[in-house]
Amino acid sequence: MKPLTDKSLQEVNSSVDTTVNTGFWKKLFSFIGPAYLVSVGYMDPGNWATDIAGGSQFGYKLIWVLALSNFMALLLQSLSARLGLVRGLDLAQASRAAYPPVVNFFNWLLAEVAIAACDLAEVIGMAIGLQLLFHIPLLAGVSITVADTLLLLALQRSGIRKMEAFILVLIATIGNAFIAELIFAKPNGAEVIKGFIPSLPNNEALYIAIGIIGATVMPHNLYLHSSLVQTRKIARTPKGIKEAIKFNFIDTIAALNLAFFVNAAILILAASAFYYNGFTNVAGIQDAHKLLNNVLGNSFAPILFAVALIAAGQSSTLTGTLSGQIIMEGYLNLRIQPWVRRLVTRMLAIIPAFLTIYFLGEGATVQLLILSQVILSLQLGFAVIPLIHLTSDKKKMGQFANKTWVKICAWLVAAIIVILNAKLVFDTISGWINESENPLVLYLTLIPIVIGAVILLLYITFVPMIKKIHDSKTHAPHGKVEKLKLMDVIKYKRIAVSVDFSSSDNKAISYALAQGGKTAEYILIHVVETAGARMMDNEIDDLETVSDQLNLEKYKSDLELDGYCIQTRLGFGNPKKSIPEIVNILNCDLLVMGAHGHSGIKDIIFGTVLDSVRHYVTVPVLIVK
Repeated sequence: MKPLTDKSLQEVNSSVDTTVNTGFWKKLFSFIGPAYLVSVGYMDPGNWATDIAGGSQFGYKLIWVLALSNFMALLLQSLSARLGLVRGLDLAQASRAAYPPVVNFFNWLLAEVAIAACDLAEVIGMAIGLQLLFHIPLLAGVSITVADTLLLLALQRSGIRKMEAFILVLIATIGNAFIAELIFAKPNGAEVIKGFIPSLPNNEALYIAIGIIGATVMPHNLYLHSSLVQTRKIARTPKGIKEAIKFNFIDTIAALNLAFFVNAAILILAASAFYYNGFTNVAGIQDAHKLLNNVLGNSFAPILFAVALIAAGQSSTLTGTLSGQIIMEGYLNLRIQPWVRRLVTRMLAIIPAFLTIYFLGEGATVQLLILSQVILSLQLGFAVIPLIHLTSDKKKMGQFANKTWVKICAWLVAAIIVILNAKLVFDTISGWINESENPLVLYLTLIPIVIGAVILLLYITFVPMIKKIHDSKTHAPHGKVEKLKLMDVIKYKRIAVSVDFSSSDNKAISYALAQGGKTAEYILIHVVETAGARMMDNEIDDLETVSDQLNLEKYKSDLELDGYCIQTRLGFGNPKKSIPEIVNILNCDLLVMGAHGHSGIKDIIFGTVLDSVRHYVTVPVLIVK
């Protein structure tokens, strides 16, 4: 694990220079991209489940919920982008600076639950898409989704612009597929327009409506957007920030309206094809796919549906992983390798999906998908409320703090989310208690969790209003500047040098000699990595061991002729363990190593010695490339 650097998504932060572009369209093009990465989370397979359920059960009556959700998304994502551009912090970093550690820990925990719920929807959606298109069993499809970890790893190493281009291709695939689907479905335009009039026929409609809100306004997207806007290098002046806010708002409007079109198209398709043809219980993606051919009379309809589903699932996998990295680094000040993070996140989603399908059957995936979106909705308040507080703070945001009308709208959105969620939680828990044979278990387990969540929500809502948000430690991306306390130059007396008898040894030894001169003692270390050395350790006496010892002695004699004090040490087996052992036993005060010279997929195949060694030694490590 690595300590957190100051910048969010350090690998791509400020990697796209917008300051070199002149003219409106060139400037706009340089800013286009972050909102499209965010928008894929608004059209993931979880949305499909709630949209299909809403359209098939209630026709066009819940289109207004999608419109309301889109307005909420536009407002909240624009606030998220503003936070990242003005303060140079993502939402997690800004929250860590504003709230006490215990509050941040629980906020992080809830955010991780939301990401797991999102990834669960992606896993199930991808597996269903593979099943529909290639007739792969659902359990096998769930297992295959592990492979997208490698795709994400490759995209992350290619740079943010290539990642954005890849996402745009997938979004175009989804959009074009549903344009064709709507042409096949021939919806009733007048009835569609009536669907924008707010109405909730019953409690089931409320449940689906909250699921739609949770699927549309995703909490982890607020963390993601505040970080992605920082991939653009902008002029850090009031004029430059104002310009960046304007162009990012255009980017957000275009991307989220496209996501709204996709969601509305799914709901309208479900209403036209199923509700108005008497199929009012089509809540599952598989059922929708099977019926499309019969209802629409077009064999291309189900194929396009499956292709769009796979594209939606694949594109949205990026969202959860990047958000998870941002949340962990921001809240916990902790960084792990992206591919490890991706694999862990995916496994947390695959395990419940696999167990649900195995024990309850494929039909249970319908409720699992909708439940995942409700979980996302329940977590929204814990992300939205800190965002409103942080962007309304005039001391931190200056002239870019929220205007009064923006604050009113934002708090209204937050109130709608919290009230709807409170009703959903109350109704759901009441139903569970009434149906349970032993309600005491729920009273002792679930009720304390709910009470704790309510207390946390009240704290993050009202304490900042009563007391100014305390900005602990971090006032800017690089922290508070303190007076330098310069130390005397360290004179190294015992310097270890790792050698491998390649051309890199010249540089490693030269840099080592420059650190200690002729007054220091140097220990040349080489590790024998043969199979015999790994089994027999220092008892091995094969040809390679003898040859390596002779090579060390050759280095030693050459350096001693130049007046340097040299020792040699052979290690055996794993360099990650042998080198630190020698350095620590001999009480060396500096280790000099040559870089291994490979990266990317070779790191996975061959391993990396440097990262491991520096964690197991207590002295400075000088890496010579």
